[in-house]
Amino acid sequence: MKTLGLVITDGVGFRNFILSDFLKEAEQQFDNVIILSCLPKSVYKTHTDCQVIELDVFTEGYATWFFRKAKEIAHLKLHAKGNLGIQDNLKTNRSTLKTTRGYGTRFIYKLTTLFHSEKAIQKFQYFQNKTFANHTITAQYKTILEEEAIDLLFFTHQRPPYIAPLVYAAQQLKIKTAAFIFSWDNLASKGRMASSFDYYLVWSTLMKKDLLQFYSTIQDQHVKVVGTPQFEPYVLPRYKTSKADFIKAFRLDASLQTICFSCGDSSTSKNDELYITTIAEAIKNQQIPAVNFIVRTSPAEDPKRFDALVKGFPFIKWNFPKWEQVRANHQESWSQRIPSTEDVKQLRALLEYCDLNINMLSTMSLDFMLFDKPVINTIFGNATNGLYDDQRFLGYEHIMHVVDSKATRIVTTTAELIQAVNHDLTKDSNTKNRKQLIAQQIGVDLISTSQLTAKTLMQWS
Repeated sequence: MKTLGLVITDGVGFRNFILSDFLKEAEQQFDNVIILSCLPKSVYKTHTDCQVIELDVFTEGYATWFFRKAKEIAHLKLHAKGNLGIQDNLKTNRSTLKTTRGYGTRFIYKLTTLFHSEKAIQKFQYFQNKTFANHTITAQYKTILEEEAIDLLFFTHQRPPYIAPLVYAAQQLKIKTAAFIFSWDNLASKGRMASSFDYYLVWSTLMKKDLLQFYSTIQDQHVKVVGTPQFEPYVLPRYKTSKADFIKAFRLDASLQTICFSCGDSSTSKNDELYITTIAEAIKNQQIPAVNFIVRTSPAEDPKRFDALVKGFPFIKWNFPKWEQVRANHQESWSQRIPSTEDVKQLRALLEYCDLNINMLSTMSLDFMLFDKPVINTIFGNATNGLYDDQRFLGYEHIMHVVDSKATRIVTTTAELIQAVNHDLTKDSNTKNRKQLIAQQIGVDLISTSQLTAKTLMQWS
């Protein structure tokens, strides 16, 4: 008898591992699958008959925060040389606040100037674990793992700080752990993982290379390339919508081509309002031929920042992702937004039936390229022109792969954007570069991802 513990940490993990075929494949491999959820238990009732255990959420005290932060800053300093994304992250994490954590952060920056080796990072992890070793929630987690006789604990995201006590509980009970690397930018530009795991699942050979580079204690044989279930709904028939229904749902003119601008969240994609306005004005002024124009906002935020654009350009069709906020008062409130099946269908329809995508260097570039659609990346801001400096992202490692691939068109001015739109709507011939980038970033066919993931977990259990 083999039991898999599936840890769903957030709404994206819910989308990737509950709304894909992963559960079906996991139930064929394991005798029992138990979902350990950081989301409310009620969100699963229409999607699975698996046992769901809703976990009490761990909230960091100061000591836990201090050693976790020290571990993360040490990791960034260890790998900062020649890595703009990590250097940016180091700048972002600095604090001038006159608070306990503000003073603590400044001390951590001084401390990690001296101590930022891999050995020091592991020591910070050890002390972090000590801070919650006797916590009541850690004890609860141990009881759950023992009572359910879990053989392998699979974390669908490697970074949330609130999973650290659950990883520790598994380690104390000698239960094997595996983690899925959540996103294409998590290794090359983000901070340290929440903890150390026994095994790792990655999207591609490129991501495996990054993992072994940034985490020198991980052994090659403990990493498996499985692709990502993030994109799997795009090949599952239950999420397909007809073109006629797509046109009806968005009230489009069927005789026109359709442009989709996909937004990032307001923390990193601050110029989205400018880009939407620029496109809309070009359509109004006939600098771009008559088209349908759809804007999809980020599911990670409330779209209030676009209220003025909704009123100012009534011809824009808006797609506000149908993600429900299922829990308030959480340390990472965005993680408690979960997608509806309807939203997954709408997103797939946008990818399949729009003729062109525009975004600010977002992972949505990959989504549209999976349907062989041309993509334009808008980055007007730099260090001197008064706009939010999004051109700096060109120096991030995961974005450099996109630029080098020539799979998208990078535009830095209004004139370049208008020229690129008019070209890609009529003369797109970039299929080869798009396919090569997809092969580099997503190492396994989408239809095989869940099956390969489940089989690999079974082999490790």
